[in-house]
Amino acid sequence: MTFDPTLMTSVLLIATAFGGAFLAALWLALVIWTWRDIRSRARDPLAQVLAVLVVAALNLPGVLVYIILRPARTLEEEYQRTLEEESLLATIEDQALCPGCERRVKDEWQVCPNCHTKLKKTCQNCGKLMELPWNICPHCGTPAPGVKREVEN
Repeated sequence: MTFDPTLMTSVLLIATAFGGAFLAALWLALVIWTWRDIRSRARDPLAQVLAVLVVAALNLPGVLVYIILRPARTLEEEYQRTLEEESLLATIEDQALCPGCERRVKDEWQVCPNCHTKLKKTCQNCGKLMELPWNICPHCGTPAPGVKREVEN
């Protein structure tokens, strides 16, 4: 078996070409991935361009720098988090407060357990709870004691 240097050179040239093509494809894929990722994480065009330039110039080390410095959440995740916070705040704000001590009270309580302020009154007819300023029971239509009844003709 004889050693053919031209065959070895050809194989080495083909391997180098494939390696170079692979590295070029990897570089292009990293640049495109960075572009897509930063667009989903930041609205600032300058930040988007700088992130892509860092990856384009530094290749794999640039991707590591980008991953370290990129925003932790995507814009969609931030939006969902904001919606969750607003929902929690709305739930907290919807809870009734005692007019006397301003602590949270439940809708079915007649008296605040902390300061003993009267929160609701009971209907004389059906026994269901009514708000203090109401003059008529919304459940049975009975006027509260001391309220004149309208005369029907």
